[in-house]
Amino acid sequence: MKIIYDEKEYACAFEFALYLVSGKWKGLVLWHLSHGTLRYGELKKELGKITQKMLTQTLRELEKHQLITRKVYPVVPPKVEYTITEHGKKLIPIFEQLHYWGEEIGSEIGVGVACDKKR
Repeated sequence: MKIIYDEKEYACAFEFALYLVSGKWKGLVLWHLSHGTLRYGELKKELGKITQKMLTQTLRELEKHQLITRKVYPVVPPKVEYTITEHGKKLIPIFEQLHYWGEEIGSEIGVGVACDKKR
């Protein structure tokens, strides 16, 4: 079954799903937002080495794919909050399994794995 989305064609649902969440930062943004609504600066602080340009691009893509929502408050200075959507929340159990897998495989190959998963 072919899927057409955003003027691109995907061979199957798995390929389409990977497109929606692939990249270095999308999963991490969703992971942090799964713990609650965050402002732009809070997200940037949580993610560490992400550039402003990359964070903005990542947030726009996740919003476009309806995995997060963006709420702008009419105040000065501007206040913008990001929240994970119901579609995005459905990914969290998958990410939790990846987390556990990472701990397990890291331990087996002798790599110290530390991550504050906040759950």
